[in-house]
Amino acid sequence: MPEKPELSYEEYNRRLRRSLLFGGAATFGGYSGWRWIQDQPEVDRIPQVLRDGHELNESIWSSLFRDDHQARTFSRDSASVLRVNGRRGIRDELDLDAWRLQVFGPDGAQIGEHTLDDIKALPHHEMTVEHKCIEGWAQITNWGGARFSDFMALYADQLSDDITDVYLETPDGEYYVSVDIATMRHKQTLLAYENLGEPISSLNGAPLRLATPLKYGIKQIKRVGQIHFRTEQGGDFWGERGYDWYAGL
Repeated sequence: MPEKPELSYEEYNRRLRRSLLFGGAATFGGYSGWRWIQDQPEVDRIPQVLRDGHELNESIWSSLFRDDHQARTFSRDSASVLRVNGRRGIRDELDLDAWRLQVFGPDGAQIGEHTLDDIKALPHHEMTVEHKCIEGWAQITNWGGARFSDFMALYADQLSDDITDVYLETPDGEYYVSVDIATMRHKQTLLAYENLGEPISSLNGAPLRLATPLKYGIKQIKRVGQIHFRTEQGGDFWGERGYDWYAGL
């Protein structure tokens, strides 16, 4: 094997000084950048510059969105019942027989109310997809329910073409999300009432939840109680706490 070249004492010191200078400059630059970020005004609990980064991410991914593109699907035998993660909005017991889904128009007026049987009367669709959590884990699971686009069609004569977002909220108001209309109309976005062919469990959002492989789990609200069609972005629980509002995949 070739011998390693030996460094002179002077060359060693020269390289050491250069490394220390570069390391010190990088440390100072990183600290200065961190302090600058901390001094920025906050928007939804994070510095403006980070919120701008979220919005840049949204503009890129929303521009790449295509109605005819679908997330990967899997065979049903590779699926399992979705693990329970997060109980905000579903902590209290719910009388499933008394549950009603309330629907509101852009002006805030109620335009409809539904039982679970109303949702089940819509065409049934099933999909086996990967559920991805913002925490970093993923799981293949199976959903059954009605496409949101079919549900929205029930209100075609009451909604204008300028609907941009759908705001969904749990019956107790503890959890809420706002989702862009393109995602909501996609064929892989369901108002789901089944998980692996069985009624969704209470901890997974019974009687009705949002299910879509196009968004992280923070958008897939459990136990939907209200749906609001909006012409502007609505509230979003985690978006108001520093997370990416778009949360797209």
